Amino acid sequence: MSDATPFETRNDLSATIRTRSVVLLQAILADSLDLASQVKHAHWNVKGPHFMPLHELFDTLHEELEGEVDDIAERLTALGGHARGTAREAAKASRLPEFPPDAVDGSAHLKALADRYAALGRSTRQAIAAADDAGDAATADLFTQLVRRLDKHLWFIEAHLQR
Repeated sequence: MSDATPFETRNDLSATIRTRSVVLLQAILADSLDLASQVKHAHWNVKGPHFMPLHELFDTLHEELEGEVDDIAERLTALGGHARGTAREAAKASRLPEFPPDAVDGSAHLKALADRYAALGRSTRQAIAAADDAGDAATADLFTQLVRRLDKHLWFIEAHLQR
């Protein structure tokens, strides 16, 4: 059985629709897991005069991403898929760029995270359309909820960069 071939389920979506949705969900899962690890990396490594508020912001963002990741993985498995969610699997499959190793001050972390939130927002909007086109309104709705929160968190991050 390949990762995209769904397990048997009584879900009334066709195997073709479920397979397409599993592929979409797996891609967003990998990117979301990668983003969560990058946010935690920023949480651990941020330095500078705004350390504490950024440290706390990054921790809050990470906690919210953990919930999103769980929702994505559960939808994927509910459709008969096998969630590939180990750190190695996510890193291998993620479409997000690597976090800059030289990021130290708050501004560098904020810019890097803003870029990654924007990228995941963009790919999630594309996944909404693809899930809708496939005939899976529930997966499209999950992606819509995710992108709404990504946009909100991008706003939080960008607000720190504006003068």
